[in-house]
Amino acid sequence: MHGGGAECSIISGMVEVGLAFVCALVAWSATAALTARCYRSPQLSMWAWVASVVGVTVALSAAFPGALLGFSAATFRIFQIGVALLGPVLIAWGAVEYAVRSARARFGTRLVVTTLTIVPLVVFSLDRLRGSFTSGYPAFGDHYDILPRFGAGLVHAFVAIALAACAIVVARRMRDAPRTSRHELMVLGLVAAAALLEILVARFGMGVLGQIAVVGALGCMWAAFMQATNPPQERRSRRSGGRRARGGHGADPETDFDEPDDEEDDVRRKRRRAAEYDDYDAYDEAPAPGGGAARMSSVITIYTLSEGRADLFDECADDIVREVGRYEPDTLLFACHTVPSAPSQRIVYAIYRDELAYNEHQQQPHVLEFGRRSAPAVAATNVIELAVSGAAATETLAGMLLPR
Repeated sequence: MHGGGAECSIISGMVEVGLAFVCALVAWSATAALTARCYRSPQLSMWAWVASVVGVTVALSAAFPGALLGFSAATFRIFQIGVALLGPVLIAWGAVEYAVRSARARFGTRLVVTTLTIVPLVVFSLDRLRGSFTSGYPAFGDHYDILPRFGAGLVHAFVAIALAACAIVVARRMRDAPRTSRHELMVLGLVAAAALLEILVARFGMGVLGQIAVVGALGCMWAAFMQATNPPQERRSRRSGGRRARGGHGADPETDFDEPDDEEDDVRRKRRRAAEYDDYDAYDEAPAPGGGAARMSSVITIYTLSEGRADLFDECADDIVREVGRYEPDTLLFACHTVPSAPSQRIVYAIYRDELAYNEHQQQPHVLEFGRRSAPAVAATNVIELAVSGAAATETLAGMLLPR
């Protein structure tokens, strides 16, 4: 009987050591692959998630000798710093950078993340430990005293609040961009699952199940990263004139428009048909609803860029200018300006045919994508709405600024 129990114990120990080695190997492989992909999609949210994976990878690297020889004070601290602190808090930070558009909210989150990283890191590294260690994943509360446990509680509460707030923010955008919002909620759900698994392993150890849970967390992060780098395209609404998605350039122009729902949609349909064929006389057949001329809408947006991020913003700006010229015939002018006396500023000036054209512009997938991609490069934004009271322009201005 005793011999059988010893044999089972040996087999169990070998399984734990083998799983610990596999976990560390998978973690390093995932880190390398995600880092390579992040270079092709350099966004702050992605780098935060890669840093989170790096933290967990270092923790698993310390867990392998811990499983092989038994955990020590050093390997315990490294494991807990990676799984209980760096992994979850960087996941939450990346989620805020990914989902939240407000520059102030992102800046405030960075301050909180800095505080909740540095202070607990010092406490976790220096606070005295208690109890003896085994070869299994150690639970946080079995070896840390009150102060580290309180710090971990603050960190995990922040992670939960940040992820819940991101989900609420995205859900509020569901009406304007349902496909994009559902996609973003899926990404947030995956990173939230990863954070939850890491917190559970840090707090309870969970033995062999803990090793499997950490691999599951890495899998969730991988899936979230792949989803986040491949956002969907919003379908064109009937209010947008019924134009098909971007792949339908060869469609029959006579059937490429849905039937109008009302007089305003009929106006929009005729305008787009005229734009497709450069038949500007068609505008004469489509008076604005109510018999009067629609009032144009103008907007100036001033972007203050983060240091070293001008190239990223300019690349995003080039893309959206091209897409606006291609897909938005009712955006009469859309130009991005640099400021020679202020290299960190960009000014976007836009004129829309009417308020409906401006609303349609805001819902376009390339506009939503511009907001997501350029967010890491923007430190502050100032929007000024204008009313056109008078204007003079040459006939060639549109062709010079927005060649079709």
